[in-house]
Amino acid sequence: MGSQMNQAVSHELLDVVDENDIVVGVKTRGEIHAKGLMHRAVHILVFNSADDLFIQKRSMNKDENPGQWDSSSAGHVDSGETYLQCAIRELKEELGVDPKQALEHLFHVQPTLLNGFEHSAVYRCVHDGELKLQVEEIDEGAWYSNEQMDALVSDIDSNLTEILRLIWRRYRQLELSD
Repeated sequence: MGSQMNQAVSHELLDVVDENDIVVGVKTRGEIHAKGLMHRAVHILVFNSADDLFIQKRSMNKDENPGQWDSSSAGHVDSGETYLQCAIRELKEELGVDPKQALEHLFHVQPTLLNGFEHSAVYRCVHDGELKLQVEEIDEGAWYSNEQMDALVSDIDSNLTEILRLIWRRYRQLELSD
């Protein structure tokens, strides 16, 4: 099942974008990743009303960062889809969350080798209900306080994706500047 899923995923059509996030073409996800082309993604940080962050442990079947802890929900923006449409879709698919309030756009991460050349929009969502984890994508999940996240991000040996480390640091800088 894992290889069938990875094969289907590699054929998803994504927009190829330039350094200014302007669409310059459409290619399959597999081609984009193989050639290191710039494309779009979203990351959503899901907090509960106690301000704990939910993070997911990526399935061991994933082709990128298998078994590592990542943002609450994330995904590639399909060709023709907006960042916000993608964020709402990913929340529903991965966590079973249908946001009752507007997602808060936090910031944009520029494409680099670290994030696989993705222009990434980062959103914040507050959710206190049940989460229904997508078993093909997520092995497990957990809630962490801000202080626990700070400690995980600082610990070079913690099993976090590099993009989650970057996003959390930027988020905390924003939060502290308010």
